[in-house]
Amino acid sequence: MRFARLGLGVLFMSLIAVSASFGSSGTRAVLKHVPPARLLSNATSLNWSGYAAINSTFSDVTGSWTQPAATCNGKSTYSSFWLGLDGFSSSTVEQLGTEADCSKGKPVYYAWWEIFPDPSRMISRFVVTPGVTYTAEVKEDAGDLTLTLSGGGNQPFSLGTGQGSASLSSAEWIAEAPSMCTKSGCRELALTNFGTVNFSGASANGDAIDDPAWNFDPLTMVTGNGTVKAEPSSLNPTGSAFSVTWHHS
Repeated sequence: MRFARLGLGVLFMSLIAVSASFGSSGTRAVLKHVPPARLLSNATSLNWSGYAAINSTFSDVTGSWTQPAATCNGKSTYSSFWLGLDGFSSSTVEQLGTEADCSKGKPVYYAWWEIFPDPSRMISRFVVTPGVTYTAEVKEDAGDLTLTLSGGGNQPFSLGTGQGSASLSSAEWIAEAPSMCTKSGCRELALTNFGTVNFSGASANGDAIDDPAWNFDPLTMVTGNGTVKAEPSSLNPTGSAFSVTWHHS
């Protein structure tokens, strides 16, 4: 979720700036970057797994997910769960979500928001707990973006950005392998074993993912040699719920 298009000096300073932040486990949390989809095809991606609605104009995306627990094996791994606008076929993404990381073998959970290519921002005083359902919305109105997140007894988070750079070309509900990025490019970080994450109440412009007004693509996350890292289920009969299951780091 962080640091794309930054020089190494800025990257180092950014890491220092966030090193004082703590996840809800009490372990230090380090923000990454959630860049646009690194697509290999309309059905496979190096970093995204879930669903994307495309081939229309999207100004509002909503949905919920149940925070999965991180299974840690002594290594540092990372996973993000979010919804947002853009990023499937554009160079920007407007998004917010939660994290399930392993920092030196210990679980770290926190919430964040991001308007790529700007750096991500941790949502302070917002506790993220496995097994709790969180609900989010990203909405554009006359060039203004509003991002909201609620759940788990937290004070709801709401942010109006006033940014008008959204292309409004897609809407997404995603489990992601975050990336670490520099001027030379991005690389996916090891994906946390999150088991299965369940998304529900997913809608774009007020309608379910499978609305006939647009197309939608299920995305399977794979390695460069095709090994499946995370895979979505089929949509439920209402077209607004599905799960993503971890397979490989």
